[in-house]
Amino acid sequence: MHLRSLVAPSLALALLATPAAAQSAHRRPPDLLLTGGKVFTADSAHPWAESVAIRGERIVAVGTTAELRRLAGHRTREIALGGRVVIPGINDAHDHIVDVIPGVAFHTSASPTPDDSFAVVRDSLRALVARVPRGTLLEANIGLPVLDDPAARRAAIDSIAPDHPVMLRAWWGHGMVVNTAALRSAGIGEDARDPLGGWFERDSAGLLTGRIDEYAEWGLYRRVFSRATRGSLVAGLRAFGDSSLAMGVTTVQNMAGNQSPAVTVGAFRAANLPMRVRLIRWSIPDSLGRNEREWDTVRTRVAPRVVVSGRKWVVDATPVERFALRRTPYPGRPGWYGRLDFPMDTVRAMLAGALRPGAAQLHLHVVGDSATLLVLDAMESLAPDSVWRAKRLRIEHGPGIDGPAIARARRLGIVIAQPRFESRAPLRSWLAAGIPVAYGSDGLRNPFLHMMWAVTKPARPGEAISREDAVTLFTHGSAFAERAEREKGMLAPGLLADLAVLSQDVFTVPVQALPGTTSVLTIVGGRVVRDVLTRR
Repeated sequence: MHLRSLVAPSLALALLATPAAAQSAHRRPPDLLLTGGKVFTADSAHPWAESVAIRGERIVAVGTTAELRRLAGHRTREIALGGRVVIPGINDAHDHIVDVIPGVAFHTSASPTPDDSFAVVRDSLRALVARVPRGTLLEANIGLPVLDDPAARRAAIDSIAPDHPVMLRAWWGHGMVVNTAALRSAGIGEDARDPLGGWFERDSAGLLTGRIDEYAEWGLYRRVFSRATRGSLVAGLRAFGDSSLAMGVTTVQNMAGNQSPAVTVGAFRAANLPMRVRLIRWSIPDSLGRNEREWDTVRTRVAPRVVVSGRKWVVDATPVERFALRRTPYPGRPGWYGRLDFPMDTVRAMLAGALRPGAAQLHLHVVGDSATLLVLDAMESLAPDSVWRAKRLRIEHGPGIDGPAIARARRLGIVIAQPRFESRAPLRSWLAAGIPVAYGSDGLRNPFLHMMWAVTKPARPGEAISREDAVTLFTHGSAFAERAEREKGMLAPGLLADLAVLSQDVFTVPVQALPGTTSVLTIVGGRVVRDVLTRR
């Protein structure tokens, strides 16, 4: 079953060019014609075309070059594509941006997933401390060898960097080791209580060791990173926007937790990105339970292309640091199954809140198979399937939706976002069951690398999908996941003219070549925002 078959027939019919629309198109010529291409529309009724006609910010016609040229007026601009592939603009449904560091980032490994020992990290840190002014925040990514090393804790870092706040963050985002200066910088003392959803590791005397996890980690991170200057945040956002447009990404859905709402909104307003941004509320409660509703006073639209919607909570962590809640114990740790971030009655309250009229769409980070079953059980006990289907609850990642859980998730109308395509997630089985799936980079921002994984599934080859289905879930799938499928995600009359012209044919090039794909022409709302096609 193709993902495109998930488009409701009524929607597909609504997007077809009606005679009245065609007459209107003739009366008012398009502003832009893209002709002579290989256009993949992601519209199941008309998946392929040659040309696209755009007027204002929307598509007015999709068809053959001859048909669309008849609509042109004397002011219509035509761009000849020369057979290049056109796809709807890629929609990154799960990212974490505005992560500008108010200090110095140092690297201990050339790998994006460092697994250096603490000895290597310690040497790099010692060299940096010798040349960076006191009080400067120092931050690096670490792997399990450091996170799991009981010697790699606060006291050891203090002995090297007593006057520099140091944050050693697990590269996958779950787990951190900090020193005393970093704790002090964030206002965390020895008497700090564990916040809702997170915890501080303590030694036998009850003192903080410096390792912190989940909402305790993100709370510290956010307090420190909210101090980044407006100028640095805006520069970081604009660099992010440029690199995204170069990949054909026209929408990004940001898990907005790295900075406070005021800092986040101010930065996006000032940056004025040419792409679309959805800010998903990710509240970080403190030790007193505050900040849970901190986004509630922020307007839905904070800038012309920036909206605020949805609400995210993290139910469990990941299998990397062995906190995702599993049904079987972790290898090498008899009796350890992981844990939930929140008590189950708190998770039920989150779900019950999503059922209230007008409630924000709920996004739950759920990874472990046991955590998944607990969430499904709670949903089924709270409301009928039909009620949940209308809510379109999102599970972020979702590898625990496997086996019998697949049918249950489909009945409840769950949408799966950011399933880590290189993992063992049963991607093909989800689509075959009719579960909507949305692409998300989660910070690894090359959609065509993710596409390569989706069409090969190296960890589980039987779950690989077609390239057409991959492009569809990267575009229409992500639009559906944000309840915007009537506005974007396909190339069809009436929808927003968000699209990308690619540097190579992603449907035919050798699969290993997919990560090298870029966009040579990116259009957002009918406006050309990147052009290396006509300016050569």
